[in-house]
Amino acid sequence: MPTKSLNKNLHAAKNSKKDEFYTQLSDIEKELKHYKDHFKGKVVLCNCDDPRVSNFFHYFAHNFEELGLKKLITTCYKNQNRDLFSDHRSESAIYLEYFGDRNNNKVPDPEEIGIIHLNGDGDFRSDECIELLRQADIVVTNPPFSLFREYVTQLVESGKKFLVIGNHHAITYKEIFGFIKDNRMWLGYSHPVAFIVPDEYEMREVRSWRDENGTNWRSLGNACWFTNLDVTTRHEDLILYKQYNHEEYPNYDNYDAIEVSKVAEIPLDYNGVMGVPVTFLEKYNPDQFEILGCNRGVDQDPNKVYGRGSHLNGKETFKRLFIRNKNVVK
Repeated sequence: MPTKSLNKNLHAAKNSKKDEFYTQLSDIEKELKHYKDHFKGKVVLCNCDDPRVSNFFHYFAHNFEELGLKKLITTCYKNQNRDLFSDHRSESAIYLEYFGDRNNNKVPDPEEIGIIHLNGDGDFRSDECIELLRQADIVVTNPPFSLFREYVTQLVESGKKFLVIGNHHAITYKEIFGFIKDNRMWLGYSHPVAFIVPDEYEMREVRSWRDENGTNWRSLGNACWFTNLDVTTRHEDLILYKQYNHEEYPNYDNYDAIEVSKVAEIPLDYNGVMGVPVTFLEKYNPDQFEILGCNRGVDQDPNKVYGRGSHLNGKETFKRLFIRNKNVVK
């Protein structure tokens, strides 16, 4: 894709305000505490953050020695000003490299941080940023939600480990669902609680507020972590206690599958296809279940195309994943 087109698309996404979410340090700490063993001797890349104000940089720089990191690299798009929300007027950007504490004060001092100018604007798809990606072992950041499909596709195809924040609705995107179905990515442990948003961001009556320091906050109840780092929940069986009966588990009008409206009520003795809420992914163990498809028109088994929408008695249900129990109890 031409550089001009890359710049235009990313600039439009950033100007939409919907992508201007900055992550709380507490939310980063809450999730990252589960992965500390993964980082020893590794190069970490945060490639969607202004490194001088990013809480991702703050977390990794201040925990550099405890995690045993080899190097930390952080980049952002079109920003050379020390400002949380860049106006993206600069046609070039910088990136920072940090190799750890040198004067034993356990604080990342300015003289210990290498500031390097990029020739381009810091677009994660540019040749410069792809080269930085090649140097990394693990990518951790909060990418633009509007570019999430393209961003994650690049990560998966690069073969890098990653831990990134996205919209929970992304589960049903064709590309994202394909990666989840093929066990190339999955959900993390927690859900980010709130994000800092720009002053000009449209505030809403619910899930938006301004604190005593004048900072605007927005809560996104549907945000979650996506990763390909191992998580313990993927190895824990979901305890099943319900038995199948036709009255409680009706068949869909348009699919050869039964409706299971609550994850906790998946029957232990049914060996056919079941439609379950997307929250099932928080309990998904690939040794216990197989994901077959989704009712939102994304790619599935060509012999069992689930199309768009599942219906019961003529009424469409909510989003559903179609699964099969690998360990049916007779």
